[in-house]
Amino acid sequence: MSSRSTSTQYGSVAIAIHWSSAVAVVIAFIAGMVMANSSAIPPALLVAHIALGLLVFALTLFRIAWWWWADKQPPPPAGQPRWQQIAAKAVHGLLYVLLILMATSGIATIAASGAIGALAAGGALPDFSDLIPRVAHGVMARLLLLLLVLHVGAALYHQFIRLDRLLARMGIGRA
Repeated sequence: MSSRSTSTQYGSVAIAIHWSSAVAVVIAFIAGMVMANSSAIPPALLVAHIALGLLVFALTLFRIAWWWWADKQPPPPAGQPRWQQIAAKAVHGLLYVLLILMATSGIATIAASGAIGALAAGGALPDFSDLIPRVAHGVMARLLLLLLVLHVGAALYHQFIRLDRLLARMGIGRA
């Protein structure tokens, strides 16, 4: 498999970025939900959440740079209605924007709260709940979940209803 995409399949770099991001987003989301529903946040969980968030941020920026300078995305599947093409572009664009905004709000939350000092000193973590960037981060997490459900639902629709083997483009199954 080539590192660059072809007219029918994503390249190995795009596939690696996609699936690495997907795994990191899911684990970061789970960690975030555990912390949001916990009266005392375990510092190790916060550190893992921060590390995963920064990884997703870096992968998202790298993905955008990769598409911009080094690779081109394959065209939409043959026979896909125009409204689905527009919806796919919108969902993908919103995912990128939301991931960047979530990283920014996460960084702002940590900076505004003084949590880095508490983590470094092994002290008690501050209360994040009333910080505006943290509130925005939580709202965006729910929007991200909605977009991910749409994204996965569309992929499954293509794979099992339209039978156009869309997942093979992203490295699952044969084209």
